[in-house]
Amino acid sequence: MKRKSILIYLHFGLFLLVSCQKDESRPSPPLVSEILSGTISSNLSLDPKKAYMLKGKVFVTNNATLTIPAGVTVEVEKSEDPGSKSALIISKGSKLNVNGTADQPVIFTSSASSKSPGDWIGIILLGKAPTNYLNAHIKGLNESPDTEFGGTVSDDNSGSLKYLRIEYAGGLNPLMEAEWELDMASGLSLESVGSATSIDHIIVSNSRDDGFQFVGGTVNAKYLIGYNNGDDNFDFDRGYTGKLQFLISYRNVPSQVAIRANGMESLNDKDASNILPYTHPVISNMTIIGPEGIGTNLSDQSQGIYIRKNTRFMVRNSIIGGYSNGGLMLCSRTKPLLINNAGSQFKFNLVNADDNNRTFVYDKDGVGTNIIPDPEVARFATEFTDEVIEKQAVNKNRIINSMADFGIKAIYTAGTPDLSLSAESVSASGANFTDPEYATFFTEIAFMGAVGSDNWAGASKWNTWK
Repeated sequence: MKRKSILIYLHFGLFLLVSCQKDESRPSPPLVSEILSGTISSNLSLDPKKAYMLKGKVFVTNNATLTIPAGVTVEVEKSEDPGSKSALIISKGSKLNVNGTADQPVIFTSSASSKSPGDWIGIILLGKAPTNYLNAHIKGLNESPDTEFGGTVSDDNSGSLKYLRIEYAGGLNPLMEAEWELDMASGLSLESVGSATSIDHIIVSNSRDDGFQFVGGTVNAKYLIGYNNGDDNFDFDRGYTGKLQFLISYRNVPSQVAIRANGMESLNDKDASNILPYTHPVISNMTIIGPEGIGTNLSDQSQGIYIRKNTRFMVRNSIIGGYSNGGLMLCSRTKPLLINNAGSQFKFNLVNADDNNRTFVYDKDGVGTNIIPDPEVARFATEFTDEVIEKQAVNKNRIINSMADFGIKAIYTAGTPDLSLSAESVSASGANFTDPEYATFFTEIAFMGAVGSDNWAGASKWNTWK
């Protein structure tokens, strides 16, 4: 009797095992599709069991919060007509919470079967933090109360964005556009977004225009990647004053869209005036990689970093390389601010250009076309002894002769670059944070550039490098 009971239990166990195996082999049911369109005026949480299509310009208004859980993919309707391009716009007072993870990111991508840069506009957050842009509205859209941004609330909160992929945006940018006032909205546009907003682990790839735009505002951010975007990977305008760390600007092919597709670009306003607040990004641990060896005729006007139009800036502990026309370019309104220590800093950086004589260059005419070497800034940036007052200089930047000399493991590996550092890399130590501007927010580490030995930017579900 006892043996019979045991056999019954064994047969029952085998039945359960086979049943479980059959259940595991069954295909998952298809996701239910839902369209996002028009105006969202009350709190809405998307369902991870659904697939979403964003159609047209979708506004989140009335202080509502849109929440997107981990693993949700939002496909965005493609339109060839710039006036009909789709976008997600979070109005002043409203919030966007993107709760992705490394294994289950939130993805915004084109719905087209053959995706192309410019299929849609991007994600736009509008806040109440300060800007020097009077009567500010989103550049490139029809003005309405829902396109306004700016105010006096420095710690305004527009939500939380984590582990987010934005692909094939930038649809408002015409080919070879000369933008000397303010770029049109594209990629991830953060316009007067305040410091209570949380931003980390975001990649913007294959935008036809800029990747990340910071227009006014005080928002801080970490772990951002701009990958092969058609214009600037990082763009700062109209009074932005936030702090940023662990940024990657990567471009392994020249832009076919913009006249100047820079790793980073910044302006104060179109007239280079003294309107306040001054644009003043404070950055540490940025890695800027350009398309090494794109030609010797310097027809490409792109720079690693282009500081113009009365911008103040601070860049430390960073790697800039791979551009033919220059690693750092200043103009008549920004060079004095740096060499006279009048609000700008460029310290403890490793800088390269295809031609070492052009590592530091000058925008002679202020329009980015007459670019000449700047030995004065090169001496200021790199020499350890001040020839005039005979004291140790403090800038301590270094010119790097070739991209290989950075000690980055695999800069241009097709499909999956590895920007982490070899153990013997010149970039593996030397970072410095001894300045009041770097006393808060920043993680103090030894290495230069965005990635140390721990490759947070390696290929993954969050960062696909495509």
